[in-house]
Amino acid sequence: MDHIYVCQYGASCTSWYKTPTHFSGTLDAFVKITRNEGVRSLWRGLPPTLVMAVPATVIYFTCYDQLRDLLRYGMGFQGNYIPLVAGGLARLGAVSVISPLELVRTKMQSQKLTYSELRVCIRSSVAQDGWLSLWRGWGPTVLRDVPFSALYWFNYELVKAQLCDQYDVSQATFSISFTAGAISGAVAAIMTLPFDVVKTRRQVQLGEMETLGVPVKNPTSTWHIMRGIWAESGYRGLFAGFLPRVIKVAPACAVMISTYEFGKIFFQKMNLDREQQAC
Repeated sequence: MDHIYVCQYGASCTSWYKTPTHFSGTLDAFVKITRNEGVRSLWRGLPPTLVMAVPATVIYFTCYDQLRDLLRYGMGFQGNYIPLVAGGLARLGAVSVISPLELVRTKMQSQKLTYSELRVCIRSSVAQDGWLSLWRGWGPTVLRDVPFSALYWFNYELVKAQLCDQYDVSQATFSISFTAGAISGAVAAIMTLPFDVVKTRRQVQLGEMETLGVPVKNPTSTWHIMRGIWAESGYRGLFAGFLPRVIKVAPACAVMISTYEFGKIFFQKMNLDREQQAC
């Protein structure tokens, strides 16, 4: 759910939005943004992010649970690879469904459009380039999110099982789910960071072209962009934003999965109590 900044100064801009303040690090950015723009600016773009995050999460988690159980109990497969396959397929479905909403969110954040202006913008885009234009950026998103989800669920199930054995519990507690989610989220974020860099660069370039009124060029392949980044900056360029991404993703994954697991246990117990009362 990354925030995207794009060029706003016409032909005088460079390839990245010129922020009014130079940031020397993540903590420095928090302090200066809060001082210059206020605390509320840290939550800028929340409504369109929620519009995408809520249905994406519902689709994603539901698909993962159903696919995992289908592979294990419906088709009889066993092994540690099941969470990896189920997680990757679930994210692929979620990305495909939510991709148009992400394009809408990006446009709202980059161009500060009202909802009425946004409808006109979407209709114009569809009329000019067809319905497939709503899925622009789908490829880089899949390359980033599908491997991330596959690695995340693979590591999460392994770490959770090890922690349950270590503390001799049959079902993961909130703290176990939180810890496993943070560890697996950090590992997956680090390993898929180059694809996130490519996706962000593509979205920024697209935003600059639309802002300047320049015709959108045919997208360059992900591998070509990665080779260009490697030639310019080496491996540091491919892993740009390492610390902010880990700081964001690890606690986000921890909160998300622990809350989800707690909710499942809560509602399972409530349903069981209702069944017992009905009997």
